[in-house]
Amino acid sequence: MDNKDEFQKSFKEMISNFPKGNSWGLPDHLYQYQGFWFTPLFLQGVMLAQQQFEAQPTNIILCSAPRTGIAWLKSLTFATITRTSYDDSTTSLLFKMPHDVVPFMELDHAHFSANRHLGIPLLATHAPYSFLPASIIDSGCKIIYICRDPKDTFVSMYHILTRYAKSQNTQPIELDEAVELFCEGVSWYGPYWDRVLGYCNARLEHPDKFMFLKYEEMNEDTVLYLKKLAEFMGCPFSSEEQQKGVPEKIVKMCSFENLSNLEVNKSGKHREGQGNLGIENKIYFRKGKVEDWKNYLTPKMATRLDQITQQKLSSSGLSLN
Repeated sequence: MDNKDEFQKSFKEMISNFPKGNSWGLPDHLYQYQGFWFTPLFLQGVMLAQQQFEAQPTNIILCSAPRTGIAWLKSLTFATITRTSYDDSTTSLLFKMPHDVVPFMELDHAHFSANRHLGIPLLATHAPYSFLPASIIDSGCKIIYICRDPKDTFVSMYHILTRYAKSQNTQPIELDEAVELFCEGVSWYGPYWDRVLGYCNARLEHPDKFMFLKYEEMNEDTVLYLKKLAEFMGCPFSSEEQQKGVPEKIVKMCSFENLSNLEVNKSGKHREGQGNLGIENKIYFRKGKVEDWKNYLTPKMATRLDQITQQKLSSSGLSLN
């Protein structure tokens, strides 16, 4: 039995003792570990990354909860870092979806070195701050965190899981039941507020290594935030590039309207051939709108989510709604 088989065997034994939660109608349970909820596959991925991933000071880690704008952030950062090698007619984003151009730590860390050799230092994760491999913190690599109004995050998460459940021929749960679970913290990598707080506090400890973004503010003035991102990543736009409108071109190329209409994102499949991980690319692209929650949540649901946000985040000074 090799190390991987041994790890999987001990992992199965270990999670059999963890609290189980409703996985919003999908076949696997969610399991609670050290205060957060995970599917078995992603928890196993986080644990393996903790053991095996060796970050380097030049790495840039994109962190987020699911459905808070990570595909958009991947596109913007990838296009910015690779802009001297590609332009908007040759970039990989034209024939690969954002989740394929920036690898995902929980599932891809073993293959990350190939990307690093190409001079692309980006790696993404949904892991809470307390779960990041020690090498990420110790190496001093840069961390970019994006968060979003919990109401829009919830609605987007509910829709992608509903669509995914249907593609797996399982029965999705009702909206009101999902709200209840989300409020209790029982959601992918939840509780949502605890993970936001974890990154918010870490930013105060390492301000020079941290960039903290809000989806709504980026949506309001994407060019301004792209320039800040480029500066933070160590590849600022020159005055000549700015005169030529390079930041604006990248923003346009990475816009929801453009990405969602590319053939690869309309008809391709992410992680094809990887069992239950295979998912149609178009499922990832829904609306990309701010305050879309108003079309789905009752006033009572919205008020409840706002109250939890206020209660959990008030001490941090962070406002998300």
